[in-house]
Amino acid sequence: MAGDQLRRILAETKTIAVIGASANPTRPSHEVYSYLVATGDYQVYPVNPTITEIDGAPVYPSLAELPVVPDLVDVFRRRDQLPSVLDEVLRLDARPKTLWLQLGLSDEQVDRDAEAAGLQVVMDRCLKVEHARLA
Repeated sequence: MAGDQLRRILAETKTIAVIGASANPTRPSHEVYSYLVATGDYQVYPVNPTITEIDGAPVYPSLAELPVVPDLVDVFRRRDQLPSVLDEVLRLDARPKTLWLQLGLSDEQVDRDAEAAGLQVVMDRCLKVEHARLA
């Protein structure tokens, strides 16, 4: 995906769900979540069924329990869990605009299925790195 497409996605995004956000500051998902919150550019919602808060912010157990449908879903999960993440996204009453698979994550079938459902897909890129580079 070209830089101008990524720049447009970042500019149009107002809300982000971080699936797999961690309360452990040494985890990449915590670093990206904290960075996105600190930019002030987005309303960021951590999603993880195993914890209840990160740095005092509530953590939601699933996308369905968020108070909004996020514009972008940033995924920190194992590759074999990507189809179930997409299923969770597609079960929402309204659709996010973008499914973002973090650095190291790609799945061609998930990409095809998500795009067929009308989502933009970014694979194998770090949201923090791309935001810092393009914003």
